[in-house]
Amino acid sequence: MGIRNATIADAAGISSLLDQLDYPGTASFIEQKIETIISNPLAMLLVYEYEEKVAAFIVVDFLPQLGLKGDIARIGYFAVDHSFRSKGIGAEMEAYVEQLSREKNCDRIEVHCHERRKDAHRFYFRQGYQESPKYLMKMLN
Repeated sequence: MGIRNATIADAAGISSLLDQLDYPGTASFIEQKIETIISNPLAMLLVYEYEEKVAAFIVVDFLPQLGLKGDIARIGYFAVDHSFRSKGIGAEMEAYVEQLSREKNCDRIEVHCHERRKDAHRFYFRQGYQESPKYLMKMLN
């Protein structure tokens, strides 16, 4: 089927992919998180469906910028099932997000990707991303 908007029915598949990203235990709250994202007009949750299975998903937030002409698209989560990697699914989804981002007046896409995800870094560099050092975070819990 290809790329489509996610629904609550995709919860188990998305939760399984989050397990592969080392985010275990999401099954108890994933439906609420999906509902929150798909009801947010500045966010998108897309899945790649292959043979009736969620083979990949991506979450994108569109962030209006006050001091810049263009806005920012931010990839929050992006996973391709281990068994579907190296088949072009990730590149297809990233290209789709790029198209959507341009349509929404974004002039850049950013992604935070933990330093331990070396394979993901190689993917993003192949897609034309550049490293922008200094990411600061304040934990609130």
